[in-house]
Order: sequence, then C-alpha cells, then structure tokens
Amino acid sequence: MDIKEFIQSYREAFGSKAPLPLLFGYSDQPIADTEKIGGCFFKGLQMARDGQPVSLSSDVIGCGGGKLYTGFSDMPERVPGFVSLKEKYKKTPEMVADYVNGLGMKRAEKPYLNFIRIDKAESFEGTEGVLFYATPDLLSGLCGWAFFDNNETDAVVSQFGSGCSSVVSMTVLENDRQGYRCFIGLFDPSVRPYIGTNELSFTIPFSRFTRMTGTMKECFLFDSHAWKKVKARLEE
Repeated sequence: MDIKEFIQSYREAFGSKAPLPLLFGYSDQPIADTEKIGGCFFKGLQMARDGQPVSLSSDVIGCGGGKLYTGFSDMPERVPGFVSLKEKYKKTPEMVADYVNGLGMKRAEKPYLNFIRIDKAESFEGTEGVLFYATPDLLSGLCGWAFFDNNETDAVVSQFGSGCSSVVSMTVLENDRQGYRCFIGLFDPSVRPYIGTNELSFTIPFSRFTRMTGTMKECFLFDSHAWKKVKARLEE
C-alpha cells in the first residue's frame, strides 16, 4: 500500500476529520530548516501536524532528555537525579538509571530525525514509525486494528518514560528488531501541555505498519455496526 492508498483507506475507516499521522525517521540531510526548540521538542511538532516538516538534531533539541531518547547523546549525568528528585517520576535516581540502561537504546547512526505529516511525504522510505495523535475514540480503533491479527499479550503496550521515549525510543527499538508491538504514550506530565487535552499518542513501528495496512479493510474498521457509531462521533 502506498501513501495515497493508505490515506484513502484511513479516511474511509476513521472519517474525514481524523488527524493524519506523522511519519518519522532518520536521515543524513534535514528535510526542513528547523530552529532550535527550547525545552520539550513536542512543542515544535505542532508544525509537522500543521503540514510543515520538522527536522530534529542535537543542535535543534534543547532538552537533554530529548537528545538522549532520540539517540543523539548518551545519558547526561544530571538526568537520573532530575527525573527522580526534581520531577519525582521515579523513587530514586538509581531506579531511573537502571531503567534507562535496561532499554538498550543505541546512538543514532544519522544526524537528523524528521517528522512529516503523511500527506506531505513522497514515500515511506526511511520511516521508523508512524505517530498518531489519538482521542479515546480514535485510539479504540487503532488498538482494535492492532489486535485484529495479533494474539500476543503485548500487541499494544504502554511503558514508563518521557513523551520522546514513549514515541521515539520505544518505536525505533521495536522497528530495529522487526517487532510487532505498538505503543500508547504521552502520559508524561511534562509533555502534556504541548498536546491536546484529550490526546494520547499511538505509534506503530514500520515493521508492524507494513503488515497492518494489509489487514485494515478486513477488520471491524470497515462494515462494522459498532464502529459505525464511533466513526459517526469522530465525524462530528
């Protein structure tokens, strides 16, 4: 399925008002001239949602955690203490360090991480993951679609982490191992001010996305009485 075919199927399944997802992946050259983003880089992703591509790099990202979870730096010494003692997201700095080290993240092999709305992309080339900003109704459809051909208990998961961790790190790691897990994220209070009140993220690693596009029209998203009721609400 190419991009145009997917967008058409996505609109048929979720309605014309459902926001289009963002594709993200690494490259040797930026696809946009993005100014430095102070603090959480999710505030800059609004541009991508509006149709203007965003290219992140070590110079563009102003947050140490953001550089870590996008693979542009090793873990800064201050991160475990900051996450535990300042943000109070983990009981001890040691727990933070153990958790991050256990993720098995790798340094990015290319200097730019690009986000582009799917209708602005020419192809899926270089895509690591597909990011949906999802309301509860949209999320129910995305999760159900992911569950349709997968009986694994971790077909859809949510793990502890910052917004950039739950969206980028988890998805890139899963795609690297050609895995099947999809991720719900953006629970982190630090990222919440930069997204909609009723939004969470749903990311699909490209390794899984290529299979799921083949099942979209087979599942309840098409010709299901129950889903038609939800879709009608999405269209409001």
